[in-house]
Amino acid sequence: MAAGIGDPLTANANTAVTASSQERGQGGTALLTPSSQAPCRDEGPATGRGLPPAQGKSMCPCRLCLSPAVLGTCAHALVQGTARGLEPGPMGPKLGRTVRSLLALLLLSGGMSSLSWSQARLLEKVFRYVDLHQDEFVQRLRAWVAIESDSVQPVPRLRQELFRMVALAAEELRGLGASVDLVGLGSQQLPDGQTLPLPPIILAELGNEPEKPTVCFYGHLDVQPAAQTSGWLTDPYTLTEVDGKLYGRGATDNKGPVLAWINAVGAFRALGQDLPVNIKFILEGMEEAGSVALEELVEREKDGFFAGVDCIVISDNLWVSQRRPALIYGTRGNCYFSVEVRCRDQDFHSGTFGGILHEPMADLVALLGSLTDSSGRILIPGIYDHVAPVTEEERDMCRTVDLDLEEYRKSSQVKKFLFDTNEEILMHLWRYPSLSIHGIEGAFDEPGTKTVIPGRVTGKFSIRLVPHMNISVVEKQVKQHLQSIFAQRNSSNQMAVSMVLGLHPWIANVKDHQYLAAERAIKTVFGTEPDMIRDGSTIPIAKTFQDIIQKSVLMLPLGAVDDGEHSQNEKINRRNYIEGSKLFAAFFLEMAQLHEMAGTPA
Repeated sequence: MAAGIGDPLTANANTAVTASSQERGQGGTALLTPSSQAPCRDEGPATGRGLPPAQGKSMCPCRLCLSPAVLGTCAHALVQGTARGLEPGPMGPKLGRTVRSLLALLLLSGGMSSLSWSQARLLEKVFRYVDLHQDEFVQRLRAWVAIESDSVQPVPRLRQELFRMVALAAEELRGLGASVDLVGLGSQQLPDGQTLPLPPIILAELGNEPEKPTVCFYGHLDVQPAAQTSGWLTDPYTLTEVDGKLYGRGATDNKGPVLAWINAVGAFRALGQDLPVNIKFILEGMEEAGSVALEELVEREKDGFFAGVDCIVISDNLWVSQRRPALIYGTRGNCYFSVEVRCRDQDFHSGTFGGILHEPMADLVALLGSLTDSSGRILIPGIYDHVAPVTEEERDMCRTVDLDLEEYRKSSQVKKFLFDTNEEILMHLWRYPSLSIHGIEGAFDEPGTKTVIPGRVTGKFSIRLVPHMNISVVEKQVKQHLQSIFAQRNSSNQMAVSMVLGLHPWIANVKDHQYLAAERAIKTVFGTEPDMIRDGSTIPIAKTFQDIIQKSVLMLPLGAVDDGEHSQNEKINRRNYIEGSKLFAAFFLEMAQLHEMAGTPA
């Protein structure tokens, strides 16, 4: 067991038990410590919270804990000598350890979680199993990271790696007892005429009991390109642990979270326990390349595989903090544009033609420079007209987010952001549209001093959309703006603008059952309220699920803000990976409990 990952004792916001960073292990759930050393006072019979008397325990008379009495005294009296792990007190070390485990169950069964006593006991067993097997889980992630499942580069060798990755994941799921269907998607026609086979999509099912809720997990098995020569400090396809950080391509995006879900399911199986929910998996291998053919499969299976699904869970995002977990309830959309300026297909010699023609690069730079001002505000007329007004509730949620702006700036290696407050930063990441210029195709970009005038260049930029922006309206506004700017230059070149991608923003209802279940699970595992955040990026599949199969979507991220997805030295913290496995297990039980309560007559 790694240092710092101990008993799964969880802080309860409804008791006088608190957890601080000094009293936590590096990777384990929060250790308990009493906020007051005063003995409990007899204030009459306990009512309201706590466990029902039918479970055969006398209730503690203390109104502070309202928990079952243990060994003739209340949990708060016992915790004083045991929860900190400092002095065993008069009970002795063996009894102290026993009481610590009992206390964990009492608090799980209290006001913070909706779980019953038996569910809380089961969850403690699962937590212990995960802790004891965490090195095995890391080795499993190492095996997954070793497969170079790059979907972005369309080459036969990497496509074979993708097929190998899908086969390995299917094998893991069959080992859990799941029925697994590998759905073939045919071939992909590339612009150069080459054809490559598409990796199949995994549809897997565990359980089909009508009295249980059905939760479907979406994940992807492919990764972005990576090479040690591009700035990685380690081999990107050899998982390397340094100071509790697991470095490797796909560690956080998305192999680690997919395996954390598998780890959670596997823990119930290994303990011989029934899963509290029916579980389905949809795992694809082309997410980083645009989820080729996925939408068609979802449409085809909406009355088949997805029938009976209560919610979809996606764990393909990051927290906004290095420490505090988050729940994501919205993402921005994306319109991706290309603008081409063409004089001719061949380049020119600048000594022969410089000064006597309209240079395509100068035209393109002027066009791209007209899109935003120095503060990042988009200059396209009318672009903000359909942005939904910001509510005071949204501003309040931004103010409560655990964002250390200076830490965020330093970890991002940025000298200065455009804005100085947390609220302004988060609003511009989540709530307002943004425009980014991505590159220029056809320009000379290699080392040296090649003196050419490009005959044709293409600029690439995108606009992140927010509610209630309309894709077709944005496309029209962009084209009209660029045509107006180009006309003002009186250039003899030809300009062509095209929108190559249009994706809607997504927003969820945070009052849905899966958000309440996830919030309670986070409190149980991490001992804190989650940040309620949006994500400035775009995850198209969320909107696809919501629109086509009419199911609620929950985004439950595991990765910390500094994980570096898509970048060099991508990593996931061991703590996030292991505690994330526990989080999914707790989520299963919370979903089951809420489902049971919803079906109970008043």
